[in-house]
Amino acid sequence: MIAYRDADAGDVPAIDAVFRESFVATFGNLYKPQDLATFLGGFTLQAWTQELASPGVAARLAEDQAGLVGYCKIGPVSLPVEAGPPSVELRQLYLRERGKGTGAAQALLDWAVTSARSRGAARMVLSVYVDNHRARRFYERQGFREIGSYEFRVGDHVDDDRIMSLDL
Repeated sequence: MIAYRDADAGDVPAIDAVFRESFVATFGNLYKPQDLATFLGGFTLQAWTQELASPGVAARLAEDQAGLVGYCKIGPVSLPVEAGPPSVELRQLYLRERGKGTGAAQALLDWAVTSARSRGAARMVLSVYVDNHRARRFYERQGFREIGSYEFRVGDHVDDDRIMSLDL
């Protein structure tokens, strides 16, 4: 059984662990070790704590009997999108392997959408790696559509990400 709750500063080490584990498992083979190390080095416990304390940023956790399964984070839009309706960015949605296929991703996304609406947002945007087909299909099933591209840096490596949008 998975339980959900809002994150707080005490959850930062667990969030960081899930992020690193999931990112490396999904994308680690795409990068030179130095690029990956440089990228991950930017995610310090202090940086996580500061981000979670920033105005407009919120995170939701999914936990099972073994601990944190995944999390989702929303905040003000930082992606290069055209000005439009009030918007919220889905900044991250990461799951450990044991959380995939459990419904946790759907529950976390549902929370993100509900939270965005409660903030008065009319649109949610996100970026997803062009070859992350599983994630892209998931977002497309939810009604997200591609609206642009984005260069996502991992060290000196530049990934081709797609910006997706959902009208709320």
